[in-house]
Amino acid sequence: MVGLNFGQSTEKGAMSDDELTEKIIACAFRVHNALGAGFSEKVYENSMRVALNHERINVKRQVAIQVYFEGEVVGEFVPDLWVEDRVLVELKAVLSLQKEHEVQLVNYLTATKVDIGLLINFGPSVEIKRKFRTYKPKTKAVG
Repeated sequence: MVGLNFGQSTEKGAMSDDELTEKIIACAFRVHNALGAGFSEKVYENSMRVALNHERINVKRQVAIQVYFEGEVVGEFVPDLWVEDRVLVELKAVLSLQKEHEVQLVNYLTATKVDIGLLINFGPSVEIKRKFRTYKPKTKAVG
């Protein structure tokens, strides 16, 4: 069972959540550019672990995270990747992401009390959805 570290990292020199998710996304594109589409989710999961390790990013595969209901632990959830003990990553290898994949990720974030998650699909092209436990409006581009 893993203890959770919520929110922004406070260590000096540590990456922000945005910087970390951008690095994870860059790794996803590297993996897809090298392997293309058509492999099982497990192949992409293992490849993402290798790519993240090469970036010196701490990643755990298939580790149990506690699930809460009304403030009490009621079980556990096992994400595909648990990055830097703060970003939950769910991987898919389907033609295209569906709304239910996104809803599922948000439900996982809510139940585990993890603040940020990425849904990454290794389909014909890479699809990425960044989700938050609490609603965060998109910022408008200035210019």
